[in-house]
Amino acid sequence: MKITMIGTGYVGLTSGVCYSEMGHTVICADIDEDKIDQLKSNECPIYEPGLKELIIKNSSRGNLSFTTDIDEAVKLADIVMIAVGTPSLPDGGVDMFYVEEVARKIGKSINNYKIIVNKSTVPVGSADKVRHIIQSCTNIPFDVASVPEFLREGSAVNDILNGERIVIGVDSEKAKDILINTHAPFNIPIQVTDIRSAELIKYAANSFLAMKISFINEIANLAEKVGADVLEVAKGIGSDSRIGNKFLNAGIGFGGACFPKDTLGLISIAEQVGHDFAIMKEVVKVNSKQYLKVIEKLQSVYPKLNGKTVSILGLSFKPNTNDLREAPSIKIIEELVKITNGNINIRVFDPISMEEARGQLPNSIEYCYSVENAVTESDAAIIVTEWKDIVEENWVELAKCMNSPIIIDGRNSLNLIDNDNITYLGIGRKERALRLVNPL
Repeated sequence: MKITMIGTGYVGLTSGVCYSEMGHTVICADIDEDKIDQLKSNECPIYEPGLKELIIKNSSRGNLSFTTDIDEAVKLADIVMIAVGTPSLPDGGVDMFYVEEVARKIGKSINNYKIIVNKSTVPVGSADKVRHIIQSCTNIPFDVASVPEFLREGSAVNDILNGERIVIGVDSEKAKDILINTHAPFNIPIQVTDIRSAELIKYAANSFLAMKISFINEIANLAEKVGADVLEVAKGIGSDSRIGNKFLNAGIGFGGACFPKDTLGLISIAEQVGHDFAIMKEVVKVNSKQYLKVIEKLQSVYPKLNGKTVSILGLSFKPNTNDLREAPSIKIIEELVKITNGNINIRVFDPISMEEARGQLPNSIEYCYSVENAVTESDAAIIVTEWKDIVEENWVELAKCMNSPIIIDGRNSLNLIDNDNITYLGIGRKERALRLVNPL
C-alpha cells in the first residue's frame, strides 16, 4: 500500500518507518522543514533505539521518503494517517487544532478514494469530526478509521514490530478489508471494532496502566509507615495472574507525553457526557505529588538544604529517550531551587537529554559528563531516571567520592539497603534507621 503519514513526532515517524519496514511505500510529511531536512539526510530528530537504522535502510530501499509537500503526499496515498500532536488544554481537554487543520488540508487535496486514519490519540468522536471537515471540502468518497498506537518511548520500534495487538476501528467493509491487509505483514493479532470503541481503547489502556503506577506508589507510601517493603509487596501481588507484575515498580510517578495527557483526556471525555470519573481523578492527584517523596527524604537527612550540593541523575522521564515532557526531574529541580531560594548547588547528569534540558532549567545548574563527575563532593545523589549508565555503576565506590554517602533512589533501581557505609533511601523500602550525616 501507499501510505502517507502526516506528522513526524514519536508516533508518526516511528509508525511510518515501521510500515515501510513491512514493505509498504511510505511518505512521512511534516511542515517542519528543519526536521524533514534532517530525515532526508538520514538523521533522526528524536532519540529512539533502532529508529535511525530503519530510516537509513528503508530510505535506501526506496520505500520511505520525507516531504513538506502535504498536498502532493495526500494525492499519492491510498491511506492517509494523521499523527500530529494533540496536547492538553488548560482544563485537561484535548487540543484538536492540529488534527482539524490536517483534515482541512486532506479535504482540499484528496483526488480519489482514500482511507483517512486517526493515528493520534484523540477523543471519542474525533473520527466523526474529521469526516465532517473533509466532507465540507470535497465530494470525493473516502472512509475514516481509527488505528491507535500502543508504543512506548524508548522501545517504540519493538512495540510496533512486535506488539501484542493491533486495534482497527472502522465503519465500512471496504476500509476493514484494506486495513486488515495493510497490517497483516506485522503478524500481530488484530482486533476489528467500531470506531468509537477503538478511540476509547487507547485512553482506557494508558489510564489503566497509569492507575497501576499510582496504586503501587500509594502502597509504597503506606509501606514506609507500617515497616513493610514495597518490592516484596509488588512481588507478592504481581505473581497473581489476574494482576500481573508489569507497571508495579514504585517510584516518583509517571511522566512523558502519554500518561499525563491521556489520564486528563479521559477525565475530560467523561465530563463532557456528564460522568464523574472519580477514580481517574485520584490517579492524577496521587501522581501530581509523588515526585515530592525524594525531596522529603532529602530533607529528612538535611533539614536545611541551603548551601548543599545535590546530584540529580537522569533527566528524561524514562530511560532510552530524550523526552523531558512532564519529567519528574524538572519538577524536582524547580522545587529544590524554590525551597532554598536558589541557595543550592545542583549538578545533573543524563546520557542523552542534557542539551534538551538547558532550555528548561535555571542557568545555575551544572551539567556533568559522567555519574562520577556529578556525585564527586556532593552531599546527596538522587536517582531520578534508571538509565543503565547510572544504575550499573559501582555505587559502593562512587559513594566514597561524595562528601556524604547519601543516595536517594527514586526508582528503587539499586540494591544498597544493607550497606553499612551508605545511607540508602528508596521509595517504600524497609530501611534501617537514618544515620544523619552533617545535617546542618
